[in-house]
Amino acid sequence: MSLPPEKATELKQIIHDHLIKMDIHGKIRDVLAETVRGDGHHGQRSLSEEDFIHALQRRGIVDDVMKDLNFTNVDVSHTEADTVNKSATRFVDKNITQLKTTNISPLRRYLYLQVLGGKAFLEHLQEPEPLPGQVCSTFTLHLHFRNQRFRSKPVPCACEPDLQEGFLLEVHRDGPGDASKMADATTMLSICDPVHMVLIKTDTSGDTTLVSSYFLDWRTVLSSPNGKNGVSVELLGVGSECKVPAGVLNLKLELYPPLTETLSPDVITTQQSLERQKTAEKERLFLVYAKQWWQEFLEIRPSHQSKLVKIFAQDENGVNRPVCSYVRVLRAGRLLESPRQAARFVSLLAQERAPVVGGGVRQEQWCSMMAFLCRNKGDCEDHATLLCSLLLGFGLDAYVCVGTKAKNIPHTWVMTCGTDGSITFWESFTAHRYLHRPIDPDAPPMVPQPKPTHPYRTLGCVFNHKTFLANCQPSDAVELCVFDFTDGSRWKAMSEEAVRSVCAPGSTSSLPPTPPLCSPSLVPNEASNQLELEMRYLLAEHRKDLGLATVWDDHLSYLLSAALSAYELERCTGVSCGNEEFQDAVRRAVPDGHTFKGFPIHFLHRNARRAFATCLRSPFCEEIVCCRGDHVRLAVRVRVFAYPESACAVWIMFACKYRSVL
Repeated sequence: MSLPPEKATELKQIIHDHLIKMDIHGKIRDVLAETVRGDGHHGQRSLSEEDFIHALQRRGIVDDVMKDLNFTNVDVSHTEADTVNKSATRFVDKNITQLKTTNISPLRRYLYLQVLGGKAFLEHLQEPEPLPGQVCSTFTLHLHFRNQRFRSKPVPCACEPDLQEGFLLEVHRDGPGDASKMADATTMLSICDPVHMVLIKTDTSGDTTLVSSYFLDWRTVLSSPNGKNGVSVELLGVGSECKVPAGVLNLKLELYPPLTETLSPDVITTQQSLERQKTAEKERLFLVYAKQWWQEFLEIRPSHQSKLVKIFAQDENGVNRPVCSYVRVLRAGRLLESPRQAARFVSLLAQERAPVVGGGVRQEQWCSMMAFLCRNKGDCEDHATLLCSLLLGFGLDAYVCVGTKAKNIPHTWVMTCGTDGSITFWESFTAHRYLHRPIDPDAPPMVPQPKPTHPYRTLGCVFNHKTFLANCQPSDAVELCVFDFTDGSRWKAMSEEAVRSVCAPGSTSSLPPTPPLCSPSLVPNEASNQLELEMRYLLAEHRKDLGLATVWDDHLSYLLSAALSAYELERCTGVSCGNEEFQDAVRRAVPDGHTFKGFPIHFLHRNARRAFATCLRSPFCEEIVCCRGDHVRLAVRVRVFAYPESACAVWIMFACKYRSVL
């Protein structure tokens, strides 16, 4: 089998790196010295190459090399173009448990970012050294660069965490037809997209915390003579701690292939300075415009001062950004199939308010999309902006609504406008949809008025990625709102050009780039089986403590799958189906004179002990788990439904059947 020249070069490089890693030169020197000493006792016969190879084989050096370096599934395409763009050399390193894939094209430019460890994470100064096999809190580093996302292995939290990882980032050109061309130094200088680094802490219960969100300007490597540059970055905290250092990461940047001509450091500094000046000027002009627009809005009615009209919001780093910049047109590819499935996915991301030290007023913190997705939880603003972005990607006319719900609590939700004028509200926490039926305040008293089914009370403003509209109707009550955005007497709009100047992708260098969604990281069947085994064990142990035996009915357990599948389908589509078949199957499985009881419950996590403890707090579930009687048979079924970004819907159903005794 012949390899094209560029693939042969890549293969040689892999073998060369592996030989260096196992210190092959040192081993050869040792064998050579030993062989020479051994032959010194047998006359002056010269040492031949064949003798030396036999010596290497006797010592097992050749076997060690071939044993540690295994090539599998080498895919060599017939045409050179296919080889460059599609084929990948996969190799197995015995020190790494998973299959590594390198897909390096010699026609592309790459930035190799190495993380060489962390230091000064003082919050973990007193952290004890984890024992082998002990569950401990971990750090995970997430990266996003120009539509590419990466994640490090989790490492134990420590003052000096052992974050040793390498990420190969492709630096591609933006122009039409330029994606296949190698980017030169001038082209890369014009690429102002940073490497977004998000550090997540995961505690022993699986709960995640956002430690830091950092934007790395990688272009300093363009001035390095050898194409390599070492840098230490200070990570700052988030929210109320955004000015407090969280720790330091040591990085090494390397361009592959190296530049033939490097740039002067002054050129890079000048380019960065010009970008900052351009961004600052755009933001200044928008701020001047926003102040004038707000003044005009207040002059319409004095009561507008108290309306929830949110023009700016602080992100996790304490940076004030226009709210329109938090929304993007986001397409999920094959990961999500419909708007309702997108709403279901967003509802599976946990709800959490921004942490604050001490009591008092609620701390409001909007997160960049990357930080929200990596943490897998956030507040209503994060959920609403993500859902709005996904609905825009599905071609809907979607807006984020800022207002209040019951008890005058500030809230954010999503609204879509149909081509027939219909208005639908989407609750991002639950994926529930509500059709808006406005009340006519001028209608006669005897005319029946529709009762609102949604939980929303007032509405201050709506916005998306290019539009911002403030509600200037006499009443901001949602049930009285008329959603005719072309009517200037009801809605005061910001200039779309002004919004575009600071919120359009690439308009300013300070805007965080939009990350793509990641495919599910877990295998649903394996996760379901594992969690079901754990739930069976916990249930049996609980009954054992009560002095009760546990007899399982595997057939009944299997029948519960249909119900769990129907529940998830209903959450996704809003349509209930399959219950008739499930009920018929259960009737057939439960003999005459027996009673059947079932208890389904839904979770967003896969922690068996937490789930079982929650289930026992329900008297219905406890009645099943602690069932006493004649011929008691128990069943439990778990279904894990995987969604993008490690989100999952976990359905558990406990059931029992027993003979009724009067």
